[in-house]
Amino acid sequence: MTVSSRNEGRAGIFGLKMIDRYVLRLSLRPMAACLGVTLLVLLLERALRIFDLLAQSSARFGYVFELTANLIPHYLGLAMPAAFFIAIFIVITRMSDGSEVDALMAGGVSLARLTAPFIAMGAVFAAISLFLHGYAQPYGRYAFRAAMRAAVEAGWNGHLASQSFVSAGEGVTLTADEADPTGRRLSHIFIRRTTPDGREEVTTARSAELRPSADTGTVLFVLEHGERLTENHKGQFAITRFDQFVYEAPLVGGAQALRARGGDERELTLGELWGEMHKTGGPIRRETFAAEFYTRIIRALSLPLLPLLAVPLGLASKRGRRGSGVVVAGLMMVGYQHAVQFGQSLATSGRAPPEVVWLVAAGFAAISIGVFWGSRKRPGDTPVSRAIEHLAFGMENVAAFVMRRPARAPA
Repeated sequence: MTVSSRNEGRAGIFGLKMIDRYVLRLSLRPMAACLGVTLLVLLLERALRIFDLLAQSSARFGYVFELTANLIPHYLGLAMPAAFFIAIFIVITRMSDGSEVDALMAGGVSLARLTAPFIAMGAVFAAISLFLHGYAQPYGRYAFRAAMRAAVEAGWNGHLASQSFVSAGEGVTLTADEADPTGRRLSHIFIRRTTPDGREEVTTARSAELRPSADTGTVLFVLEHGERLTENHKGQFAITRFDQFVYEAPLVGGAQALRARGGDERELTLGELWGEMHKTGGPIRRETFAAEFYTRIIRALSLPLLPLLAVPLGLASKRGRRGSGVVVAGLMMVGYQHAVQFGQSLATSGRAPPEVVWLVAAGFAAISIGVFWGSRKRPGDTPVSRAIEHLAFGMENVAAFVMRRPARAPA
């Protein structure tokens, strides 16, 4: 940290505003980078799954952007804790490597004072997380389902990809083992149709050609060398073999109205969840609404606790243990998220009261406060840091065994 001679003469050389501005300035860039990269990776992975789901019809690819955009609140809420934690870890390790932390503490700045700006950032991100999980995500989830329903029921455009299933009209399912690049020449095709009265018709053929009909509302399958299994009203089956058979399938499936928002507790806002928690009766149990409500609150309140864990771990990584520190921090974050989800699942299934998720949050808070409290006198020296030392030593032993060279003893 560079301090001018003008400021050195002041009693408040490490005053409140100067430390806050400096720490925040160091944090913003890695925070934005981590958040952007994490969000991009999550959205890209989901977009690829959407592409794969809608690959049956090129006309439906226009929905991909809308579907992905509706997922931004959900994935932004998931990416924020990880990005915040990594940003703190990066800033602290940089300051520690440059001996800035030592200079601050030599000037009378305590570890708690150094951590205070990060806790304030966590409080701001907690409010943002509360908005994302409590209001933006429920509407985004419902909008995603509405767009997906529109995409799925937008109809089939007469192209069939190999080894894929297509719903062409009500009760009609198509698939083919192989298809040419145009999706019009097929081999080993299978067609299953369920009639309105519940009878089944199954048609298979060695090869087929797709031809749009003159009215453009249907497509014709010119099937060659196949069999057709039909069921009569008595439940008896008959098999017909053919050299050529023309099968007509609709291009546009019948759409169904999407249910109103609120059929799933994840589509309700915090205010709506609070109201449902205090109602009696209904198709969804009260405990399900309570578990969802508590989980969203806990995800937001956990953000101000992250600096209490990230700062000591960042200081513990000063002596070449950065990789091990990241591993331990990642395991703790992932373990905490899975523990919260497990508690919510227990409450939703009725095996535990909804308040069980608060016990998980209390455990995480106790660990974070304990690690930070133990680092006040000797920053970076905590049970977690000692576990990092042993983990790094074990990793070096493994590397030494692989490389056939002796490993050094732990410090």
